[in-house]
Amino acid sequence: MAAPLDMEPAALSLELLPTDPLLLILSFLDYRDLMSCCYLSRRLNQLSSHDPLWKRHCKKYWLISDAEKSQRNQSWKAIFISTYSDLGRYIQYYATLKKAWDDLEKYLGQRCPRMIGSLKESVREEDLDAVEAQIGCKLPDDYRCSFRIHNGQKLVVPGLMGSMALSNHYRSEDLLDIDTAAGGFQQRLGLKQCLPLTFCIHTGLSQYMALESVEGRNKYEIFYQCPDQMARNPSAIDMFITGTSYLEWFTSYVNKVVTGGYPIIRDQIFRYVHDKECVATTGDITVSVSTSFLPELSSVHPPHYFFTYRIRIEMSKDALPEKACQLDSRYWRITNAKGDVEEVQGPGVVGEFPIISPGRVYEYTSCTTFSTTSGYMEGYYTFHCLYYKDKFFNVTIPRFHMVCPTFKVSTARMVSISDYADVEVCLFILF
Repeated sequence: MAAPLDMEPAALSLELLPTDPLLLILSFLDYRDLMSCCYLSRRLNQLSSHDPLWKRHCKKYWLISDAEKSQRNQSWKAIFISTYSDLGRYIQYYATLKKAWDDLEKYLGQRCPRMIGSLKESVREEDLDAVEAQIGCKLPDDYRCSFRIHNGQKLVVPGLMGSMALSNHYRSEDLLDIDTAAGGFQQRLGLKQCLPLTFCIHTGLSQYMALESVEGRNKYEIFYQCPDQMARNPSAIDMFITGTSYLEWFTSYVNKVVTGGYPIIRDQIFRYVHDKECVATTGDITVSVSTSFLPELSSVHPPHYFFTYRIRIEMSKDALPEKACQLDSRYWRITNAKGDVEEVQGPGVVGEFPIISPGRVYEYTSCTTFSTTSGYMEGYYTFHCLYYKDKFFNVTIPRFHMVCPTFKVSTARMVSISDYADVEVCLFILF
């Protein structure tokens, strides 16, 4: 018998819905919405407390593993809530920074184990609050979050943030702990409200983070200071920009390290950048080049941009023994951004005449300067065969480019010392 047409269907009750579809729907909710469900009804409170729902959030935001969960002997929901109560303000940064630190520690543990011992344990929230009170500036949350994982490192050599070495110059940058950084906080003209992030014991070089948008800097911008050597005003500070935020600056550096973008040499990280296309093979010999910009030896005024390059010369291990040869001379063609060309020819390389044989690798480091912000080099080596001494041949050196990072220039350089009180520093981005 058909139901009367005027009979209304029974209201659909949440209590009558099956559990499994509801749990599936809840599994798509973010932690905020899932927590809100706890307060809507008794049924949703029970369902939203279903422990597997919180496993995804613990792994996504806090990188909690199953093994760590077993050690804590807590439910996934309890772990999420307790971790959130401690680190909740950093939830948008924590997973990214924790992964970067974990990847870096794993990589260094295999290749630079002694560097791991220089890392400091995390700091507490109250320690970071105390530093803010000391310097009178707020620290960005991504910076605070990183120091909740590791409080920088001890002042040791080599430094975590990379090294660079030439015959008469060495730089190795430590990641400063929070107290040392606070002690170096700047309030002087040219570096007002800037916090040092790194420090090199040998050169005194630091990378700074601007905590406020003053003197033309963007808030949280990271840079190397470069005093204007031609300015009448000592507060005229040019800047080589290295990052737009702590998160971007730190994670991009770590990514280059753990992907092999920076080589490990003598148990330390060297900040040479290798362009994979910058390789040339002549017969059995391959030449590849990596480069680095040295801000501590560069200046904007006068224009002097200092670069170092590392060259690797390798003979194939499959080459015949009679292919062994010795390098006699080098030829360079150096071109700056204006198209000006300089040619250099001379005996050997860095005072040496290396012998190359099957499977052998020879590497050396040299440097050059440009009066323009970029330039490139190319050329060839001349070798003679050891078995056929009257046989000479050239080996191509691939063209490699060197480019100064983005920098900002202070117009305070034109202001006289007597005008300090009235000076307003204006900065222009140059590319």
